[in-house]
Amino acid sequence: MPEYYDDVEASVDRALTVLGNNIVMGTPLGLGKPNQLINAFYRRAVANPEIKLVILTALSLARPVPRSEIEANFLDPFVDRLFGDYLPLAYLQDIRAGKLPENVTVSEFYIKAGSMLGVFPVQSNYISTNYTFAARDINARGVNLIVQMVASRETEGEQQLSLSCNTDITLDLKEMMQKRASKESPVLSIAQIHDELPFMENRALVAPEYFDHVVRNEAYNTTLFPAPNMPVSDVDYLLGLRASTLIRDGGTLQIGIGALGDAITYATILRHQNNPVYKSMCENLPATDSADRSLIDATGGCDIFSKGLYGCSEMFVNGFLHLRRAGVLNRKVFDDRGLQSLIDREAISQAVTRESLLSVWQAGLIEPSLTAGNVRWLVHWGLLRKDIEFHNGKIIIGDKAIDADLNTSFDEIVEHALGHQLRHGIYMHGGFFLGPSDFYESLSALSDEERSGIGMDSVRRINRLDDAPLQTLQRRHARFINTGMMVTLSGAVVSDGLESGQVVSGVGGQYNFVAQAHELADARSILCIRSTRGFGRKATSNIVPRYGHTTIPRHLRDIVITEYGIADLRAKTDREIIMALLNIADSRFQQELLESAIESGKLADDYSIPEAFTNNTPQSIENFIRQWRDQGHFPMYPLGCDFTEEEIALAHSLRELKQLEAEPAKLIRQTVRSLLNQVDEEEASPYLERIGLLHPDTPKEKILQQLLLLELEENGYLKPL
Repeated sequence: MPEYYDDVEASVDRALTVLGNNIVMGTPLGLGKPNQLINAFYRRAVANPEIKLVILTALSLARPVPRSEIEANFLDPFVDRLFGDYLPLAYLQDIRAGKLPENVTVSEFYIKAGSMLGVFPVQSNYISTNYTFAARDINARGVNLIVQMVASRETEGEQQLSLSCNTDITLDLKEMMQKRASKESPVLSIAQIHDELPFMENRALVAPEYFDHVVRNEAYNTTLFPAPNMPVSDVDYLLGLRASTLIRDGGTLQIGIGALGDAITYATILRHQNNPVYKSMCENLPATDSADRSLIDATGGCDIFSKGLYGCSEMFVNGFLHLRRAGVLNRKVFDDRGLQSLIDREAISQAVTRESLLSVWQAGLIEPSLTAGNVRWLVHWGLLRKDIEFHNGKIIIGDKAIDADLNTSFDEIVEHALGHQLRHGIYMHGGFFLGPSDFYESLSALSDEERSGIGMDSVRRINRLDDAPLQTLQRRHARFINTGMMVTLSGAVVSDGLESGQVVSGVGGQYNFVAQAHELADARSILCIRSTRGFGRKATSNIVPRYGHTTIPRHLRDIVITEYGIADLRAKTDREIIMALLNIADSRFQQELLESAIESGKLADDYSIPEAFTNNTPQSIENFIRQWRDQGHFPMYPLGCDFTEEEIALAHSLRELKQLEAEPAKLIRQTVRSLLNQVDEEEASPYLERIGLLHPDTPKEKILQQLLLLELEENGYLKPL
């Protein structure tokens, strides 16, 4: 049994006694970090330079940090309300302050996007690895301590623990550590219980003795880190809408976190629940040609999800729960090759019938004269009732005994012993989860039946074909939808870093899913890329002639989507790839890209972009979205919002003000208009007071106040006088 502690300091004392002063700590990415425990180890290392502490992790989370006084006035009340008493990671604070001691090293393999550009300790100690190989690489660096936040419950008087939000690496890493453990090189694993962490089952369920120490203290139940839903832009809505047309009914879905994932979720639910409107949107998408429609017909579709989808994603995001509630995520898979094969062939369904048992028999999955193993198998999967027993070749149901011979007793077995529904099916496989607070609350509130359909598992089993024969059956018509920063005209995609070597985020599981899409006969990798970044004169194209860093090599090209269209790049020549990407580029940059392709000898000198694709402008996107938004579609926060109405108004208007900085001429026009504009002072005062502009002190603050009031009026939050 593990050693139990109610104080992290006592656990650290014991760990240092066992492991000595060289601590190589592995801790989960994201939510599963036990911050109190990590901070206790870090404090010891700060206080004692003889302790060498290496922290191997990913996605170290921190509260949003405002970058100006106005931003602080807006953010601070929101952050205090949402993050509550969330305990910051001490090492992360010291990294940002440039105070990390020399005896501490922090190595991450995935970073919150863009948060650590130019931060030397993070950039220099970054480990580039595919998510699938993270456990292997952490183990190779000699990890001797695993620490993890877990959930706990009592069942029939016995304690059970759950790896909950982070089965992804722990399941594999702990096994690797145990194999190399010895008296000379001991290893430890420590669990810190959080009473509000959702208790997940299946492979997330572990006995207390899975860990060497278990720490529990109610004072450590600080706020779980919330990743609030962000507003979905017009561009992301177009990307999500186009991506949703490539999802095949009866197939498999993988999506990621953030506004784009929310947009895909929204469009997919719209397709299922308001199909006439969805089809009308798709029929009127800008710059959609016959090639797009042929690809949609062959790859996805626009009809409702009558068969449903199965989710298989390294990150179990909030959107999947919304898809489940909407009746989309309801295709279950089963971890038995023979049974899954029958389901895929539609020889049996979720409802157990006489034909179900007959099909299983005819497929040779059970013997005519049932053995004890056969009966256990049938009961486990729900083909037979749970309350039967097997004894001396007979199926016992209460006082009734039936010969377990299908040749002679088939009808009697069907009449008295047949189950009603298949059991132990999984509608969602995930490696870790992270999301808004209401996501955690919803997971905790799930019924036992709903919770049992979520299979938290190791990322090795999710991101690749660990059991290819079974997973090929389960992951039929898989659509792996991810985001990229840039795509080159050769079809290579940049998602994690810059030419300089600076790491923006990390490879994560993207490469694995792209490669998997090429392994599975009917799967597709879909990479969504916003056609541009920046605004006004600072706008640049995200479709580029070439780039000095690659995440997805050109030979793994597949489908690329921008807000302007879909480019099917699989099995295409260089010329065809360039033509397809030019068609979905922003028209402000098409000519420059075309000239580059001609100069490099990939396109003929007289090639011109088809006229249908020469109006790829932000205005065309805005017009399309406005048309449907006026009818009640494309809300700013499709999956819910943690902001108040006042905060939504301010965030929207401040974001548009920031965009004006890139368009000097427009900024001047708006400034002149704002100085002549008048609004109701009483109505405007709560907004101005919130961000400290009720009584501006300087001319700059006065202009900013007037600009903000104009934006609030134009966005419909204030009435004009």
